[in-house]
Amino acid sequence: MRLYKRIAQGLLGVAAATLLLSCEGELNRGDSPVALIATTLQDINQIDLNAACGSLGTILLEVRVKSNFTTDIRFLDVQLKNYRVSYVRTDGGTVAPASFVRTVSGILTAGAGATSSSVFFAFSPDAFGNAPFVALLPQNGGIDPETGRRFVQLDVITEIFGETLSGQAVSATTREGYVICANCGGCF
Repeated sequence: MRLYKRIAQGLLGVAAATLLLSCEGELNRGDSPVALIATTLQDINQIDLNAACGSLGTILLEVRVKSNFTTDIRFLDVQLKNYRVSYVRTDGGTVAPASFVRTVSGILTAGAGATSSSVFFAFSPDAFGNAPFVALLPQNGGIDPETGRRFVQLDVITEIFGETLSGQAVSATTREGYVICANCGGCF
């Protein structure tokens, strides 16, 4: 009888350990106890290559503490590390500017609300002098060779990366659409 009792206790212990290790709570999965939220306030939808456009918009960043997290939130502030910009054509073309990564710094306070940032660049400095945009200039024919149109339409995807002061990775993504053209009435 004692042997059966020991076997049963052993099996019960193994079952309990398996249950404990398989829990998928927010912290057990390695998820950060905060969410980095990025929102874009887009000022311009059309970029005229022959006009001075100014700022395309602003990205608002916010660190939200996830529910049921009750410990000291001072270590949940987020240190920004870098951001990556990539492009997806939405006009049927396939040629897009090269993606790029840039370093960014700053600390965002957890639970403090949205913070405005204009340090993010949507295009690298040489982007408009390369394909697909260079074909839109009058001296180069003024037409995108892939689509036969006088504009390029694409989405700009900005991924922002950081980590909490306690070392947990966080990220956020924004996506905005733009029409790029030459001599098309300015930026708006």
